[in-house]
Amino acid sequence: MPALIVNGKKYEVDVDPETPLLWVLREQLKLTGTKYACGISVCGSCTVLLNGEPVRSCVTTLAMSANQEITTIEGLSVGKALHPIQQAWLDESVPECGYCQSGQIMTAVALLKNKPEPTDEDIDQAMSAVLCRCGTYLKVRKAIKRAVRKSKGVV
Repeated sequence: MPALIVNGKKYEVDVDPETPLLWVLREQLKLTGTKYACGISVCGSCTVLLNGEPVRSCVTTLAMSANQEITTIEGLSVGKALHPIQQAWLDESVPECGYCQSGQIMTAVALLKNKPEPTDEDIDQAMSAVLCRCGTYLKVRKAIKRAVRKSKGVV
């Protein structure tokens, strides 16, 4: 059975290795924060982190992700403390319908890991990978900048 390491916990799942990671997370592990939308790697709603890098879980198979570090939206907070990006999302009232937000947040987490002080262009480029039908892109940029300021002790 393939083993998965999700949010720091090891799981063994009895599923076809070609099953998309999205369905393993949602159906087998009951981690439903990762959303299904397009199913063809276009929208980004299903984004999770694989070894710290954003991937589309709708086209990433169980075999491709076995024995690697997978982080889902559920794995960002520590106890009751939200991840700084999650808190910034709330502070800036980013979500409207909310459907793409887990993908947006996971993409933003990866962006700040790789570029702790991103420019507007960096933010726009990274975040354009996740489609938002509500058009919350300006709020997303504000939230990312808020998280950067907070990391420096300035709010």
